[in-house]
Amino acid sequence: MPFQIDSLPAPIRTAAKLPPSGLPGLRPEFSRLVTAPGPDGDRTWHLLDNGPVLAAAGVTPRLTLLCVHGNPTWSYLWRKLVSAAADAPQHAVRVIAVDQLDMGFSERTGSSRSLPTRIADLSALTGQLGIDTQVVTVGHDWGGVVSLGWAVDHPDQLAGVILTNTAVHHPAGEPIPAPLRLALAKGVLPRGTVTTPAFLQTTLALGHPALSPETKTAYSAPYPNSAQRGGIGAFVADIPVNDSHPSFAELDRVATGVRELTVPALLLWGPKDPIFDDRYLRDLIARLPHADVHRFEGAGHLLAEDVDIATPILDWLAEGLLAAQPCGREATAEAGSGPSAEPLWAQLEQRADDDSTAFVEMAPPGLKRRRVVSWRRLNDQVLALAAGLHASGVRPGHRVSLLVPPGADLTALIYACLRIGAIVVIADAGLGVKGLSRAVRGAGPDYIVAIARGLAAARAFGWPGTKISVEPLNQTTRRALGVELTLPDLLRRGIDAELPAPPAADVTAAILFTSGSTGPAKGVVYTHRQLEAMRDALAGRFDIGPGTGLVAGFAPFALLGPALGATSVSPDMDVTAPRTLTARALAEAAQAVEATVVFAAPAALRNVLATAGDLDHTGRRALEQVRIVLSAGAPIPEPLLTRMAGLTPNASLHTPYGMTEALLVTDISLDQIRAAGSSEGVCVGEPAGPVQVAIAAFDAEGVPSAELTNSPGVSGEIVISAPHMKDHYDRLWITQRLSAANPGWHRTGDIGHLDGDGRLWVEGRLAHVITAPDGIHTPVGPEQRIEALDQVGSAAVVGIGPPGAQQVVVIVTPARGGTARRPRLALPGRRPRLAGTTLAAQVRKAAGIPVAAVFVLPQLPTDIRHDSKIDRARLAAWADRVLAGGRLTRP
Repeated sequence: MPFQIDSLPAPIRTAAKLPPSGLPGLRPEFSRLVTAPGPDGDRTWHLLDNGPVLAAAGVTPRLTLLCVHGNPTWSYLWRKLVSAAADAPQHAVRVIAVDQLDMGFSERTGSSRSLPTRIADLSALTGQLGIDTQVVTVGHDWGGVVSLGWAVDHPDQLAGVILTNTAVHHPAGEPIPAPLRLALAKGVLPRGTVTTPAFLQTTLALGHPALSPETKTAYSAPYPNSAQRGGIGAFVADIPVNDSHPSFAELDRVATGVRELTVPALLLWGPKDPIFDDRYLRDLIARLPHADVHRFEGAGHLLAEDVDIATPILDWLAEGLLAAQPCGREATAEAGSGPSAEPLWAQLEQRADDDSTAFVEMAPPGLKRRRVVSWRRLNDQVLALAAGLHASGVRPGHRVSLLVPPGADLTALIYACLRIGAIVVIADAGLGVKGLSRAVRGAGPDYIVAIARGLAAARAFGWPGTKISVEPLNQTTRRALGVELTLPDLLRRGIDAELPAPPAADVTAAILFTSGSTGPAKGVVYTHRQLEAMRDALAGRFDIGPGTGLVAGFAPFALLGPALGATSVSPDMDVTAPRTLTARALAEAAQAVEATVVFAAPAALRNVLATAGDLDHTGRRALEQVRIVLSAGAPIPEPLLTRMAGLTPNASLHTPYGMTEALLVTDISLDQIRAAGSSEGVCVGEPAGPVQVAIAAFDAEGVPSAELTNSPGVSGEIVISAPHMKDHYDRLWITQRLSAANPGWHRTGDIGHLDGDGRLWVEGRLAHVITAPDGIHTPVGPEQRIEALDQVGSAAVVGIGPPGAQQVVVIVTPARGGTARRPRLALPGRRPRLAGTTLAAQVRKAAGIPVAAVFVLPQLPTDIRHDSKIDRARLAAWADRVLAGGRLTRP
């Protein structure tokens, strides 16, 4: 695409001026005009500067933020950051937000300014300002490139860099983003950017949520006519679309220089940006591997408008540079440890000559009979795949997304990746297409290994990474799906290839995504050492190891089977829908490996019990051999466990409590549940092994305190510490910071209390706490009391209205036959309705708290992974809408 600066109207020179009064959020005391010498003479800039305000308060700045906007915004973009720093004098942070020349309210120079000129302009301005502190550059859009140019050129004064939705490099051979292609199209550039405000208006339409009319008017204020919009067109024309562009060499110089920056860095990103999408974030992470990163799901190009970035920026500075400590994690910090004494694949190596069964897949895709894999075969497969992956370019630290159903192929792939130091990325199909796409894009894999359905989704949604097919494909299909390799290709390449050295224990091993039941799924990062600790915790608590037959109705247990040395079996079920596990399928799986341990979600147990009548004598005998039944993922009623005990009479039934961030936290058996009696919530037992549990008590407004307590009877957020706890959240710096507010601990987002015997009782989720006029209420206790009513199958307790004045609403499902309580039971033909007078009175009495309304639904919405966690947020929004006069439809 040719350089098109000559197609623009001749630039006109006009003086700089101050913004008009009354622009929302813009404090006039920050605006000033500064004249500085530049490459082509003196130029006058408009900028926002909180320095005079700090000086008036007697504050001497310790650090200066130099903020540079992009096109077609102006310093108004940074108004909240300027104000926040001024209102927090304890930080002593000066913020200078410039209007680039020909932009905002700065001078229209009468000439077109290229990237080298803009970087020189900014250097001239900072020289004139005489900044006498260290500087952190802050940039957005093409202002990110200009700010980084200043950073590269001022290493002695540079303290850090902060970037939001920008780019310094575009991959060769790939088209530039479609909006920019359109803006640069022949004949479009002058009309779209200068003659009309189309480019400006299009940019201002990118808010998530939409910008208010007043905010759009403020952004448009410097650009009322074509004479004032010349800089917008010139900025677009100066985009280096290829190496023949006059500014390409300068962009390349900056991009190369960024790799040499070792100062702390913070990358804040809006993934819904149609211009600077995640590929540019991945490029910046590669250049600044030590950077702290946070992706704001749902936010887009105008990140500073979509979300609050001022608070995290000031927090980042306060905890890092202003505390004389590095903000970012050192890129080489993980490389200091050696390999583990007993890595996750140790059992495979020890049993490399063992022809006994390691893994059974009861219903492998595309096969009519079960697949049985020996330890010898599994080890050979893992080594061949590991060598093949390495020979194909997969290196330590590369991210490999595995879109493969649980089974022998997935197991071999996981251990192969772990063996060569690649990072396994697992986001299950239970997230749904939208959730899965969000997770894969967020993780930014270098490789995707998938079945055909996953490859088709990767192609359709543009997921990044080299594509590898699990199945062999013909050439036409390979081309259509963009597949470069298949599993058979990897196995062939691995025959004579050498393996690299084993990875160190403290490097990242896996990114496991949460279920997304309480918001967008989060990537949970584990090191090899932490996964090994998880293996050891499970082995120690439940005596799982060589000789154990393990029925894994929950994917993590199937994947840990080889690490535990157990013989594992995946039953004939859809793991993304736990309720598809039948009693016959469970019994057949148990019989296949002479199972002694069973793990299944609560929804799976319900369906097993519902279909128990289909069991024959052999199936019942197989279940009688089981010694431990484990079920977790949501509160499990004691009657359900009692019924399951009748089906597995020789088993101890356990309901361990854990999460993606720490698979095992506490454990309790059915006998212990009975002994514990009743309290507010569900008793999940005592901490397992080395786990520590504490409570961050609620204050009067339902907010957990900063301090931790072990005092019995105190409700608040559950906080845990364990060797097998997560390392951090992936590319969610803010979320990680909040979860690790107490060093060495993880704030779970669950709520509960400890009793006098040290047992933990779970009362719900922090997001579901109800702050009513009469005090704080948690949902699980009232729900359990309501579910004890014969007419009720399941119940959800939610709060609607403003915090502090919320009203309690109860939603129940009817019980079949009046007694058999089954939370997932749907009664055909039953519509949502208000409960009748009698039922409503019984619910209110059982709840034990003031209840404003009672609804009846055929079934309650639950999460996909466990099919058990009630979606209270969805129900609360529905109830709020209905009680405000909306239609009584299903949620």
